[in-house]
Amino acid sequence: MGIISWIIFGLIAGIAAKFLMPGKDGGGIILTCILGIVGAVVGGWVSTLLGMGQVDGFNIGSFVIAIIGALVVLFIYNKVVK
Repeated sequence: MGIISWIIFGLIAGIAAKFLMPGKDGGGIILTCILGIVGAVVGGWVSTLLGMGQVDGFNIGSFVIAIIGALVVLFIYNKVVK
């Protein structure tokens, strides 16, 4: 259930990160959702590695980590593309 929840969180976090990230980026909504999934999975992995939480399902803390991960990945993507 863990990876499935991070994928779903990633979709939602990608959309949320698109609205939270200032400026115009070149990616469309599909690319943003894919980057959101990557960010959520990476965020979940890093938080588990650092002992901040497990990838254990739907909760507010997991959602915040997913959004932060998506924002970081979108930020890096925008810097690499430009």
